[in-house]
Formats: sequence, C-alpha cells, structure tokens
Amino acid sequence: MSTFNVPKREEVTANNQAIFDNLEKALGFVPNLYATYAHSENALGNYLALSNVKTSLNAKEKEVVNLAVSQVNNCTYCLSAHTAIGKMNGFTDEQIIELRGGNASFDTKFDALAKLAKNITENRGATDAEVVDNFLNAGWTKENLVDTIVLVGDKTISNYLHKTTDVPVDFPVAQPLEAVEA
Repeated sequence: MSTFNVPKREEVTANNQAIFDNLEKALGFVPNLYATYAHSENALGNYLALSNVKTSLNAKEKEVVNLAVSQVNNCTYCLSAHTAIGKMNGFTDEQIIELRGGNASFDTKFDALAKLAKNITENRGATDAEVVDNFLNAGWTKENLVDTIVLVGDKTISNYLHKTTDVPVDFPVAQPLEAVEA
C-alpha cells in the first residue's frame, strides 16, 4: 500500500484550517484520521456534520455501536480511538473487549445494541430478523434502530478511510481482539 500523508494545517484549504483550529480547541489536537479527510475540500466538514447530528442514542450507546462496527471492519485506528472514548464514557477494559465482540453480558440493552450493530455490519444491512426483534424486545425503539443504522454507516466511512490510507494511529493502540481474549 502506498504511504498516505497526514496533511498539516498549512497544507489544507482555509475552510479545513478553520475546522482544524476548532478541533484543536475542542480536543487538544487534530486526530490523524480527521486530518486525512481534509485532503478533500468538503469531506472533513461533511463527515463531522454527520458524526455530530442529533440522535436518539446517547454518547455511551454510540460507543457500543462504534466498537462493534470497528471490530467487524477490523479498523485499528477506530478501535484505538473508541477504546479511549469508551473508557471516557465509563466502560471498563473488560466491557470494551465484550463490546468489540458484539456482546455485553453486563447490560441487556447494550447487548441487544451491540449484537444489532455487529449483525448489520457483518451482513451489510441484510440484518437477521431475530436480531432486530431481540433489539426491539430489549426496549429499543424503531427510532433507535434507524439511528443505529445511520451510526453504522458513519463509523464504516471512517473504518474504510483508515483501511485505505493506513495513516498512523495517534491514540493508544488497541490490541487485536484475539490477543486480549487469550
């Protein structure tokens, strides 16, 4: 695979420079994957708009989806970032490992959500009816179902961008699931 550079602030458009400045203020740095979106005039702003849309899922629920999807798509960057964000949202290391595997024995609603996100991703949207039924029977709504599908798409975009560009991971690197389950 060819080396794909992470653009620096001075290498991107004025619009993207403003976004970099906002990310720097909010996060303290510009994550490499976000910077990679800035190779396009519009992709970074469009992606951040999608990622920050209103949703029926709270921050912790979003991390359940992000971890399950990123594991199915085997994206080291997103697994690393969302492991850190998952911890910031109160998940333990053990819970994060479970969520990456598409399970949550510690919470029935999270378990149904993780299983749904994993199944949607594995089956490219041809979700098993039983998984959908279990999701709804666990107390989730049709609105939550639609919002989960949108989030799966959101996370898949970043997974694919990293898998294609292989830019350096600038978070503590998440270990392969097999290594941490052993």
